[in-house]
Amino acid sequence: MTLNKKETLWLSGNEAIALGAWEAGVQVASGYPGTPSTEIMENLSTYADVYTEWAPNEKVGLEVAIGASFAGVRALATMKHVGMNVAADPLFTASYTGGRGGLVVLTADDPEMHSSQNEQDNRNYAFAAKLPMLEPSDPAEAKVMLLRAFELSEELDTPVLFRITTRIAHVKGVVQKSDRVATSDPSIEKMPGKFVMLPGPARVRRAVIEKRMQSLRELAETLDENRVEEGTVTRGFITSGTSYNYVKEAFPDAAVLKLGMVWPLPEQKIRDFAQKVDELIIVEELDPFLETHIKAMGIHCRGKELIPSQGELNSFIVRKSIDPDSVGQLFEPLDLPMRPPNMCAGCPHRGLFYCLSRMKDVFVSGDIGCYTLGFLPPLSAMDTCVCMGASVTIAHGMSKALGKEGEGKMVAVLGDSTFIHSGITGLINSVYNDSNSTVIIVDNRTTAMTGHQHNPASGCNIKGEAANAINFEELCRAVGVKRVVVVNPHDIDETRKVLKEEIARTETSVVISRAPCVLLPEEVRRKKPVYWTNLDNCTGCTACIRLGCPAISWNPITPGESVERGYKEKQKGYSMINEVQCNGCGQCAVLCKFDAITLKEDN
Repeated sequence: MTLNKKETLWLSGNEAIALGAWEAGVQVASGYPGTPSTEIMENLSTYADVYTEWAPNEKVGLEVAIGASFAGVRALATMKHVGMNVAADPLFTASYTGGRGGLVVLTADDPEMHSSQNEQDNRNYAFAAKLPMLEPSDPAEAKVMLLRAFELSEELDTPVLFRITTRIAHVKGVVQKSDRVATSDPSIEKMPGKFVMLPGPARVRRAVIEKRMQSLRELAETLDENRVEEGTVTRGFITSGTSYNYVKEAFPDAAVLKLGMVWPLPEQKIRDFAQKVDELIIVEELDPFLETHIKAMGIHCRGKELIPSQGELNSFIVRKSIDPDSVGQLFEPLDLPMRPPNMCAGCPHRGLFYCLSRMKDVFVSGDIGCYTLGFLPPLSAMDTCVCMGASVTIAHGMSKALGKEGEGKMVAVLGDSTFIHSGITGLINSVYNDSNSTVIIVDNRTTAMTGHQHNPASGCNIKGEAANAINFEELCRAVGVKRVVVVNPHDIDETRKVLKEEIARTETSVVISRAPCVLLPEEVRRKKPVYWTNLDNCTGCTACIRLGCPAISWNPITPGESVERGYKEKQKGYSMINEVQCNGCGQCAVLCKFDAITLKEDN
């Protein structure tokens, strides 16, 4: 890729970070797709001279990046906030080992839980792991600050955490391209005292961490990314990241201390700023991270007593929270009606969850993916959802608590990518410890929820090149599962039959529900059969409506309409198929017992 030094681009934060990684000389990057971080790796994979990969999970991705750092090159690991929990084991030890090449670990937090199961503030990881953390406030700053992160990593022999949030990841901004810095030649250098973390060497490295943190605290005082913006001192603000933008919009004339490094904090700079202002207010999303540590310095300030501690902030919230009588020209975001998410028309998961919804004595332990929408009405066929891979282990735990003769039966449902991420070990545990739960792998041949990224079962790598594809049937049998059955979830009758048989068993069994996501490129391009509703045969039984397919609508009948058009006696309405939305899965036709839904080509 050839770049013009002065070329200016309009990029999202994720796109700018990918560009920044290339410019910073990153040679190895590994990550697991997770909103809002996914597009970083997708974009970085298009740059020359960078090895990129989708890892099976975040722990593996970070360990790959650590290995590349040990080989003397700059490496990047990317993940969403909950992925940091998975990667925490190597992260804490990497704080001890340091590296040879620069190592940056990007965490993308999700305030407001736009696409997440919790609202987690990963600044706390910087404090707990004794690592520096940088936090940009816009795409342009993200690109430049990433280079600074790699420089700090190498200067101080430390991994550097780089925190963004959903708003930074997806907002657009003007970004200036630069040249790629010179890269290092990889090499092997044996350093067991530094890289082998047995208790003896680890005790030595623990002392190194304390010296490093002291150096970082001193550096924080002069770091350009920690800057004071002069203004009126009646009210002064300390803030960071996207919250900085809200403060500048809500109180444009106020003095602000903007922190680009949110850990460790520049204590003396904070004290000097606090002395200059009459009132000190800390504005930050989620936890009172800055506020807690600033108060621990003995500095009086206000923060979460004014600013909400949950959800995303915006300029209106910041202004109204601090000065409710002078909101001024800031407008309150519109309170729009909710539009619940839904599985796509033709989604293969719908047929499976329809079958499970009819089995009232079954407890369904769910997982993270598109199929989590099986929780919503009208399917309402999911009873738990905790974290990646937990479906299998929760089902096993409940089955052990209830016993083989207990009430109901435990079923775990998880996707192909999730199974690879953290479901395999749970399945091994279930077989090893004689569980009587049924594990259903919904295999739609992609990591669909985050935008159709490849995974180790899809047959392609991050660049779309051919790669080994895991055979789930052989894998499950290899870990000891005796019963492995594959079904097509669009065939609802056969799927229901298989589920009843497997759920009735008193041993671990696996059902692989296999049909490709309808939004995969090859599925979109193919000619799809289209179904339509023959109103002469429709009785208004609502069987098709209970699928919850967005291509099927329910139309109530008025009394006059009923007489005029000759509808069935007591019929309250009829279903109609939107032929533009229909993806031809045929699930509704299977359910219709009155031949009211048929293929359009046949009529």
